[in-house]
Amino acid sequence: MTFFAIMLIIAGVVLAVVPDLVFNITQSWKHGNSSEPSGSYRYTTRVQGIILVIVGIVLIIK
Repeated sequence: MTFFAIMLIIAGVVLAVVPDLVFNITQSWKHGNSSEPSGSYRYTTRVQGIILVIVGIVLIIK
């Protein structure tokens, strides 16, 4: 369970810190030449990352 929690924390930090990288890896191929994420994409990706970090910490504490 600890390994899973650590993986969640790592994924959450990546989502929260570099949402543009996540966009380039997962979504840019869908948008052709305009490969810049919108502000709402950056915001929601960061929020998702923060949620994953919190869940990972809770799993480690539990």
